[in-house]
Amino acid sequence: MNQKTLCILGSTGSIGTQALEVCQAHNFPVCGLAAYHNVNLLAEQAKRFRPKKVCIFCKEKYGELKALLGDDSIEVVTGMEGLLELSVMPEADMVLNSVVGMIGLRPTLAAIEAKKEIALANKETLVTGGKLVIEAARKNNVPIYPVDSEHSAIFQSLQGNEHNRIHKILLTASGGPFYGRTAEELRNVTVEDALKHPNWSMGAKITIDSATLMNKGLEFIEAMWLFDLKPEQIEVIVHRESVIHSAVEYEDHSVIAQLGVPDMKIPIQYALTYPNRIDCTVKPLSLTDYGALSFSKPDYDTFVCLKACIKAITMGGLMPAAVNGANEQAVDLFLKGQITFLKIGELVYETLDAIPNQNNFTVDDIINTDKAARRFVLEKAGMLA
Repeated sequence: MNQKTLCILGSTGSIGTQALEVCQAHNFPVCGLAAYHNVNLLAEQAKRFRPKKVCIFCKEKYGELKALLGDDSIEVVTGMEGLLELSVMPEADMVLNSVVGMIGLRPTLAAIEAKKEIALANKETLVTGGKLVIEAARKNNVPIYPVDSEHSAIFQSLQGNEHNRIHKILLTASGGPFYGRTAEELRNVTVEDALKHPNWSMGAKITIDSATLMNKGLEFIEAMWLFDLKPEQIEVIVHRESVIHSAVEYEDHSVIAQLGVPDMKIPIQYALTYPNRIDCTVKPLSLTDYGALSFSKPDYDTFVCLKACIKAITMGGLMPAAVNGANEQAVDLFLKGQITFLKIGELVYETLDAIPNQNNFTVDDIINTDKAARRFVLEKAGMLA
C-alpha cells in the first residue's frame, strides 16, 4: 500500500486528533497541520509529527504559537490565507478537511483545483457549496472520500456495485440525547443536557447538532451531492445503537449495510487507505453483546431542523447555505445561554422564508447568504438593535 502524505485541516478537533492517531499507528507522513485557536495542542502535534507548515486560523495567536514551537524549521501561517496555503502544499497527496463551519469551503475548493485527494469531514463544504465542489472535483478528476461514519458506510456499501442502480439509501441516526421526547419536554433543557450524546464523542457544535437532528439534515444534503441522489431516495432511520452506520437498497431491494462499533477511527482510516483495508486499533464488533438492534422513524415535528434541511435542499440554490448559517448562529447563541433549545429549530426554519434564493451562484454568493442568515437569526433573537 502506498502511504499518502497528509495535510490535516482541523487537527486539534475530534476528527483531527483521531486522524493523527491513525497516522501514528501506520506511519503516515504529515506535511501540514491547521487549527482554529488551540495553540497548545497544535504545538504539541507539530513537535510530534514534524510538518513542514502549520496554520493557526486566529491571527492573534500567531506569536504565541511561534513562541511555543521555538523552531524556525516549521513555517507558521495564519488566517484564511494560511489555510489556503496548506490546502495546496506540493508535498500533500491528500487534504483531510475536518474544520468546523463555513471556513472549510474555500480550502476544499483550493485543494481540488490543486488536484489533491480529499478526505472530507467538513459538512459545510457540500451543504453550502455542493454544486460548485462536485463540478470542480469532476473537472479535475479528484476523488472525495467521505469521513463521516454514515457517508463512509454508504461509500463502503457501494463498493463492487457501481453498475447497479440505487433504489434508495438508509441514512441512520442515533436520535441524540433527546430521542422520544416531545417539544413540551424539551422546553427547558439545558446546554449540559444537550451535550450528553449517547454514543459518540464529538465537539460541542456537532453534539448540539446531533441533539436537534440538524446533523442528520446536513448529512442528508451531503449524501445527495456525494452519491448523486434525489431527496426521495434518502430515508432517515433512527437507530439508537449506532451499529449499522448506514445502508444502500438496490433496485432488486437487496440492502447492503456497513456495521461496526461507534468509533470514528474506522471511517477515517478507510478514507486514508482506500481501496485497502488494514488493521485498525478499534474494538471488534460483537453482535451478541448487543443482542438486539432497534429502528424507528424520526420525529420531524419536534426536531424541526431535520425538516428544514430537507426543505432547503428540495428548494435548492442557496437555501442549504441559508439554513446552515442560521443554524451555526443559533447554536452559538444556545451555547451562550441566550436562546432556548427549541428556538434553534424555529430560527433555522424561519430562515427559509427570509433569505432570497438563486440557483446560479458563486462562492461569494454563498458567503453573503451565510452572513444574511446569521444576521436574520441575531435580529430575531433580539441580539441586534
